[in-house]
Amino acid sequence: MSRLERALIRVAGPDRISFLDNLLTQRVEGLEGVRYGALLTPQGKVIADTLIWSHGEAVILETDPKFADALLSKLSMYRLRANITLGAAADLAVAFSVDPFEGALADPRMPNGELGWRKLIASADAAALPEGDETLWSRRFGCSVPDLAVDIQPDEIFAGEALLEELNGVDFQKGCFVGQENVSRMKRRATTRRKLCSVAFSGARFEYGTPIRAGAAEIGAIRSAQRCKAIALIRLDRALEAQERGQKLMAGEIEIHLDPPDWLILP
Repeated sequence: MSRLERALIRVAGPDRISFLDNLLTQRVEGLEGVRYGALLTPQGKVIADTLIWSHGEAVILETDPKFADALLSKLSMYRLRANITLGAAADLAVAFSVDPFEGALADPRMPNGELGWRKLIASADAAALPEGDETLWSRRFGCSVPDLAVDIQPDEIFAGEALLEELNGVDFQKGCFVGQENVSRMKRRATTRRKLCSVAFSGARFEYGTPIRAGAAEIGAIRSAQRCKAIALIRLDRALEAQERGQKLMAGEIEIHLDPPDWLILP
């Protein structure tokens, strides 16, 4: 078992459920355990993704430290007359393991445990644990799951492009949330053609942002990468058409191949 370097925000008070339900892509009402969701702009672009924990008389939002200030700032802006309190949950931390352990829950993005198991613990208890971010980093690459704190820029891409639907991050039945109109429209009209998708290659290392081309057309860019595998933000429709024509996909001078997981919704 190890600890993850995560930011935790506590939302407490009698209006916490309705407040968050009106904002987040995921249903908070009836929450027991943990769910995955995000806060979007009114246009439907990702501000921050978050694991949403039920914790006694509060809800804990777990996010990457890179997103913490923006998430807390937006929640404070939307607070208005809601009877809630907001603040960092400095007394808590996140324990992680690739295997189940007592009291832990599977990462809800892949609920069979492919992305490991997590538990909220006291921060004092977490101090003795080793850091586990590298283990999670390797596990997510193996599962072709993006890390939105690394693979996108602020307000860059829509929820569908960030794979929130595939990774159980949107409840399309729960009613309104910020950005819902655009998210629902893109799903209904099947207009999400650009997405984060894993790509495979041989014997190369890529810089973040390396352009991907099909012939002379730039159709995407490499984001985070390990040797032989990367997450790319790419026009999947154009990449699939190029492959059907037998046209190579090139990232810089290196040939790459689409390597979508079987759960990815293709255009």
